[in-house]
Amino acid sequence: MESRFHSDLEQLKETIIRMADLTEKALRKSVQAFVERSDRLAREVLDGDCEIDLLEVDVDRHSLRLLALDQPLARDLRFIIGSMRIAVDLERIGDQASNIARRALFLNSRDPLPPNHSIEELADICIEMLRSVISSFINQNADLAMKVCRMDDSADKLNYRVLKDLMAYMSNEAPAVERSVETIITARCLERAADQATNIAESVIFIVNGLNIKHHCQN
Repeated sequence: MESRFHSDLEQLKETIIRMADLTEKALRKSVQAFVERSDRLAREVLDGDCEIDLLEVDVDRHSLRLLALDQPLARDLRFIIGSMRIAVDLERIGDQASNIARRALFLNSRDPLPPNHSIEELADICIEMLRSVISSFINQNADLAMKVCRMDDSADKLNYRVLKDLMAYMSNEAPAVERSVETIITARCLERAADQATNIAESVIFIVNGLNIKHHCQN
């Protein structure tokens, strides 16, 4: 029975890793669709979101069965609870990727705005946070998870910079208001994805160290 339990835990971990891989690819594609004005990539993101959703349901089902049948303790219990939290945040990041893809489809049908390097920098930080936090989960590395937490402040500042730049641009270019608002929403989606990567980092720290640092990750 113990062997079966640990096999089930490993299967749960593999499901989370699969979900994380799909989520990271979706986020990368959505950013690429936005930057390169690619309708094809945007549609691929939207078409793939259902698979991420189904994996979240699978994580819930698997986790609840483990909790009900095996009554795990200590780190095993934290791993199951943490995995359920992580799946929720991965699904939300997938939703943010879909939101960005929708913005890209809209913007691709209009004349492009001037390049905004801050939003590209924000996208880079967001993707790096997600990549790093997935690695921290796979390797059970609380130090790397804490590093991700500290990166969130940079994402917040870049989101504010994008907002400030586009507000100034809209004040002088009235015909660009709708496109600018869609770009601001895109930046907000990226900032939210960074927040959700931070939530995952908190869950990794909970699993590894048994510390609940929700809402205090950067302190």
